[in-house]
Amino acid sequence: MIIAANWKMHKTVPETLEFLEEFKSRSKEISREVRVVICPPFTSLYAAREKYAGEDFALGAQNVHWEKEGAFTGEVSPLMLKDAGISHVIVGHSERRHIMGESDEVINKKLKTILDHGFIPIFCVGETEEEREKGLTEEVLQKQVKQGLQDINKESLEGLVVAYEPVWAIGTGRAAYPEDARQAAQTIRRAVNESGAGQGDSVEVLYGGSVKSNNIAQFVSLKEIQGALVGGASLQAGSFVELIKAAQEQEAG
Repeated sequence: MIIAANWKMHKTVPETLEFLEEFKSRSKEISREVRVVICPPFTSLYAAREKYAGEDFALGAQNVHWEKEGAFTGEVSPLMLKDAGISHVIVGHSERRHIMGESDEVINKKLKTILDHGFIPIFCVGETEEEREKGLTEEVLQKQVKQGLQDINKESLEGLVVAYEPVWAIGTGRAAYPEDARQAAQTIRRAVNESGAGQGDSVEVLYGGSVKSNNIAQFVSLKEIQGALVGGASLQAGSFVELIKAAQEQEAG
């Protein structure tokens, strides 16, 4: 099971280190069967790696540019991320799609770069509330997955992680129903297979969108869901550990 923390634009370096110190002190409460990925802001990556390298979590980035270097003011390259010691990269998050204007074509280029440099992508897909109300969820997920994976061979996709994040549930306090998540995961796997990339059965699907310690069990109890991508509930070490414990208790039960 994978539990990934997306801190978004939160936490300075001192705040990051304070979080990780508390997380480290409570990590004995977390099963070794749970893979924890923490994705702080770019400014905290080096400090997190230097002080906590080899601890009980993997380090991830929230974004990457598709080029190794060049005249791209304000962007961060895969070589810079490799230097920072990260293993995972979030790509296709709805805030990148809908606020920053990233298209499926751009996300596809980023996915290729992530895979080419040996990182594990956490590939986010999900529908807006308007699309959901129009009954377009399956169509939207099919399009996002297939265009995101265009021209990527199946050998590159071993270990692919896809996060289903319904846009209407992110940061709103409204989580999807478990049946919504189950159907979305099935659609995602089918789309991976139909994309020509194959590997749909081996894809790990996470749920994200207002996931908390009091509702995570209903998602990870589904055989179609292998974990969660967590936003606000990952910003405090205590609440994040409680969420992970709730998830692992469901898994063990």
